[in-house]
Amino acid sequence: MYRITEIALPLDGQEQELRALAAKRLHVEPERVCALSLVKKSVDARKKNDVRFICTVECEVSGPKPRVKDPRVKACEPVVYQLPEFRPLQSRPVIAGAGPAGLFAALILAQAGQRPILIERGSDVDARTQQVERFWRSGVLDSNTNVQFGEGGAGAFSDGKLNTGIKDPRMHKVLQEFVNAGAPREICWEALPHVGTDRLCEVVKNLRASIISLGGEVRFHTCLTDLRISDGVLKAVQLNGGQWLDTNCLILAVGHSARDTFRWLNRAGIPMEQKAFSLGARIEHLQAEIDRAQYGGFAGHPALGAAPYKLAVHLENGRGVYTFCMCPGGQVVAAASEEGRVVTNGMSYYARDGINANAALLVGIGPADFDSEHPLAGMFLQEKIEEQAFRVAGGGYRAPVQRVGDFMQRRVSTSFGAVLPTYRPGVAFASLDAILPQEVAGAMRQGLLKMNARLRGFAHPDALLTGPETRSSSPVRFLRGADCQSLGCRGLYPCGEGAGWAGGITSAAVDGIRCAEAVLRNA
Repeated sequence: MYRITEIALPLDGQEQELRALAAKRLHVEPERVCALSLVKKSVDARKKNDVRFICTVECEVSGPKPRVKDPRVKACEPVVYQLPEFRPLQSRPVIAGAGPAGLFAALILAQAGQRPILIERGSDVDARTQQVERFWRSGVLDSNTNVQFGEGGAGAFSDGKLNTGIKDPRMHKVLQEFVNAGAPREICWEALPHVGTDRLCEVVKNLRASIISLGGEVRFHTCLTDLRISDGVLKAVQLNGGQWLDTNCLILAVGHSARDTFRWLNRAGIPMEQKAFSLGARIEHLQAEIDRAQYGGFAGHPALGAAPYKLAVHLENGRGVYTFCMCPGGQVVAAASEEGRVVTNGMSYYARDGINANAALLVGIGPADFDSEHPLAGMFLQEKIEEQAFRVAGGGYRAPVQRVGDFMQRRVSTSFGAVLPTYRPGVAFASLDAILPQEVAGAMRQGLLKMNARLRGFAHPDALLTGPETRSSSPVRFLRGADCQSLGCRGLYPCGEGAGWAGGITSAAVDGIRCAEAVLRNA
């Protein structure tokens, strides 16, 4: 089998043309190229008059072995996931949290025949979708079932982005399981794969069904509330403040917003530390303008779809400003999980056919920006900002909004321009300077100017900023060893984004697999 990289393909190119290009690179006849599969496809828009795809393929060649001296052609072997060798566990493992980390940890343990028990404080994804829609429509919040909590985790109401910067062979397992559960097959080769919130919900349900069919158990409306630890070893977990469940294995995958859980785990002495994260707001543009800025005259081509972007700049003072979780054709969503606090996030459906594009515009902060050395000081800062946003916007989970032109001039907006807000249950004109730390707002202004030089129109005066975006990642990291176990409790496996060991759907799922493998090895 051969892997061939950097194949340029016209936007209207078909598999037959791709096969011919692969054959040319291998110096063989096209009919000798068999079992051709697309591995990666990205858009090359560096030349606005010649936008094209850049592809990587894998294929087999019949007949004599080709002799090719081309660094873009390499022999390869198919990636096949295998469980580690293990002994049966002494007790049924418990996984707290049904986000990507928890789901994949449970799936691996179920595939290993260990009958995991997956607990989730929120609802199943169907009931959750209804509750979230009710919140967006009415402003009535359920603190256990919302954009942060419930089956699928925080990523269920995003864009279903599966791109990641990590290089881990377990990614192939994650993508294949997503496809098996109903995700579009192109996620296996798209450079920026996405499932979309609408289709991700079905994928999550099918993953749950797989876990159950293999002997696992899923319990909704079930919150982890205490641990029983003896001589530094986990003995049992408490559920909903009452029932105790005996187990010597708990995978803690509660997500980045389980603040009540963070608090009592800190009081219980589970080792954790402050972690850098980012603050900012959501920025919205007209998607058509982003398409033109990215693709020039090719904007609107059916093979391209809605254009994404990813921007990052470094300021003279050392701060980093970047865009995150960009949602083409999407909407800004209310992502609160606690009474009296406003949080924003972004979401797209699979079609990405909304009128606006949005992304988080974030500034990195770290322990030096926190008010104390308390392990949860970053979380306390998040809470302070979210409460201030709730007050400034007048309650009802309305979000503060400001046109970019007014933000740059430090004045409160009084009307909208070409870009209208997508956030529900509503917005209120306010100054983001009254919500965000001064150093964050100042860095955002500098970042907007620098980013505008890279993406035309990014700092357009009519673009909208809706804030705050406070939960791009966890503000805390639970300390664990090379065996993935907590440094303060054997049998406890801090896992995923909430524990500070991942960021995004794919990396969280990979960490879930990693922790499940560690459980099996440590049996």
